[in-house]
Amino acid sequence: MDSLCVKCKGKGLCGKPCKILFNFMENAPKVSTHFSGPSPPEIFVGRVGYPNVNTGILAPTNFETKHAEFKNASDWSKNSLSIANVLRLRGQLIYGRGISNIKKSNSFKEITKELALTHKPTSVEFFLKKKPVTKINPSSVFMPMTNPAPIQKAILQENTKVLKKIDYLVNDSNAKATNAIHELYNSKIDTEHLQKLLSIGALGQKTQRKLVPTRWSITAIDDIVSKRLLDNIRYYKELNEICLYKGSYLGNYIEILFLPGIFSFEAIEIWMDSSLYSEKKVYAVDFETFNGRKDYAKNITGGYYAMRLPVVEFLDKIKRQATVLVIRKITDEYYAPLGVGIVRETTRRALNNNPESFDSLKQALEKIEFDLKENINTLIEKSYILKNYGKQKSLNTFFN
Repeated sequence: MDSLCVKCKGKGLCGKPCKILFNFMENAPKVSTHFSGPSPPEIFVGRVGYPNVNTGILAPTNFETKHAEFKNASDWSKNSLSIANVLRLRGQLIYGRGISNIKKSNSFKEITKELALTHKPTSVEFFLKKKPVTKINPSSVFMPMTNPAPIQKAILQENTKVLKKIDYLVNDSNAKATNAIHELYNSKIDTEHLQKLLSIGALGQKTQRKLVPTRWSITAIDDIVSKRLLDNIRYYKELNEICLYKGSYLGNYIEILFLPGIFSFEAIEIWMDSSLYSEKKVYAVDFETFNGRKDYAKNITGGYYAMRLPVVEFLDKIKRQATVLVIRKITDEYYAPLGVGIVRETTRRALNNNPESFDSLKQALEKIEFDLKENINTLIEKSYILKNYGKQKSLNTFFN
């Protein structure tokens, strides 16, 4: 993939048929303003015009599509889908949307809410005001949005199927949103579903419920779940070895270095020359110490929280705390943005692989330098953890 393709991302700068979006355009649905299809279910809440925002339902136009089998980044990763195949699947969806106030109710908003509650595809009849515009709106945060059209109305053609735990907490208007999220998470409700519930305003105390833009809800769930897990992790024993996990997916290469010590976390992103958003190599860094962050990770943004969640899930699973450095390298293989879920799933891929153990930090850094082809002195200079690790003695030093 050449640098112009990476810079253009389907805008037609070369004046030729787009190589990147060819599969998407070839599979774009040819529909009228009236069709029926199974919502995966997938909903979207925009942020432009807040508090009056676009709310919408994404659905294919027939019942033969396999989109429900590959509805999110977790499914894409498990099945090792290529970028072209993801774009092809996304290209089969129609995004019917209308304006809703974040607090006021309307019929379309209520149907959107019902679809957010269910975990299974539900047949929906769509009546559009105009035919969809054949285009794709890629984002580094949420999954690609395709074929938008203003919607007149939508009708559920079958009853939605809602899990008992979700039904109970959605109808509990006294439970705080954070408590409901943790209870659902502990009941094995996946983070993608939690994001939809928060976004559509289905959780929290009655007077506090409102639509939350999808962009915000994705990061909010990653952050809320991580913080609750960290409440326990900070009391676990410290990891007693240096180990390195690594994995990759769609041009995203992640290395996770675990060091003995109390919990702290740092993420470094390296955008290579001609990678998705950069024409020169760019480094972005955010970190937190044992007491956590007090402000938003403005350098890496949503990717920071998407990397942190799998790490703290892993630490909670092994009942240990550690000092953790995650390095994500983005190459020009990642030529179309597919959302922050890709970052989360690549991190999980890395943690599912067998680790390498080292006798010293120096050895571990030499391995990272070899794997990523990055000058380790540059990484040390960028990294808060690497510059400060080992300089402060722990309490254990005085009792051993």
